[in-house]
Amino acid sequence: MRTSHKSLTGVVAAVAALALAGCGSTAGGGSGSSGAPGGMQVPALKALDKLGAPEGEVNVLAWPGYVEDGSNDPKVDWVSDFEKSSGCNVNIKTFGTSDEAVQLMRTGQYDVVSASGDATLRLIAAGDVEPVNTSLITNYPDIFDALKMKPWNSVNGVAYGIPHGRGANLLMYRTDLVKPAPDSWSAVFDQAGAQKGKVTAYDSPIYIADAALYLMATKPELKIKDPYALDETQLAAAVDLLKAQKANVGEYWSDYLKEVQAFKSGTSTVGTTWQVIANVAQGEKAPVEAILPKEGATGWSDTWMVGAKSQHKTCAYKLIDHLVSPKVNAQIAEYFGEAPGNKKACAETVDKNHCTTFHAADESYFSKVHYWTTPITTCLDGRTDVKCTDYATWTKAWTEIRNS
Repeated sequence: MRTSHKSLTGVVAAVAALALAGCGSTAGGGSGSSGAPGGMQVPALKALDKLGAPEGEVNVLAWPGYVEDGSNDPKVDWVSDFEKSSGCNVNIKTFGTSDEAVQLMRTGQYDVVSASGDATLRLIAAGDVEPVNTSLITNYPDIFDALKMKPWNSVNGVAYGIPHGRGANLLMYRTDLVKPAPDSWSAVFDQAGAQKGKVTAYDSPIYIADAALYLMATKPELKIKDPYALDETQLAAAVDLLKAQKANVGEYWSDYLKEVQAFKSGTSTVGTTWQVIANVAQGEKAPVEAILPKEGATGWSDTWMVGAKSQHKTCAYKLIDHLVSPKVNAQIAEYFGEAPGNKKACAETVDKNHCTTFHAADESYFSKVHYWTTPITTCLDGRTDVKCTDYATWTKAWTEIRNS
């Protein structure tokens, strides 16, 4: 993954903000509600035709670290100037899991949400968000093409959001306690017994996709083509793998700081992580390394979406455009610890190695990353002869795994 890092001030601050907010993930799925669509029956909603006069305010639902106004750290503020220039007062509410975000968006109180791929299709199918008019986002042409019009941010060729940033779920291990150095997810699955009681796994139904990804490579007879498109047989295989893994798991993690501490103390020696967590752990002198295993990995690509019931759509569009502008997108990417969505942001980062560290323009790297996508009964791999399992089913399965 990487061996060094810039000054960790911003990353640690982001982690602290996440901890204070009770957040468990950068783009997490949480283990709570279901709310998954049974299929993609998309409500007939239209995107905004043109911008009007700013409505005076915009209500934002965001991951901690994405919309900072200086209240967490006076030095971290990309909102105040926007408020002055746009005439849109920004009201910010943070959330800790994708499930929480989905529930909050159902209230119709929010104009904008930073949605991860394990939430986006649920929001679209429920009619809680509407298509976006990308021509009204001046910075849209500068967004990496590889992030546009994907299964988690578009439906039937219609864009439902503006890409913001991305990252991979990596394999982290203690270099002094896990030998030889692993290069495969087998370290947390088939070979997990070597670190019995010290394996860690992400605490979310979406983690089932990690098991499915491993089975894609090791059990070709299951014919898994997409880790988010699992029929009943394929899901059962993933569940069995995760139940077997549980015997070796010491902790299911959903908190940045707790995972850092677990790897520092050695109570966790191998498991899934994110680049930002590895950076912080290394910055605190923990002997850890993190890699993208040979099977590839799951990951996330977050999307700014507009609430279907929004009463402040001009302000919503203006804010989204601001957040994905080169300078601000760079600030967010560095503070949060991810690859920016705007390719011009790489020239604006304080750490000139940031985009290299986070593989921002490395499509060969991200070609191995299967971005979180909401499981639905319409198979995302194109199969029409079977029904796939949806997020509600995954949630029940995850509860079964955790209670086994």
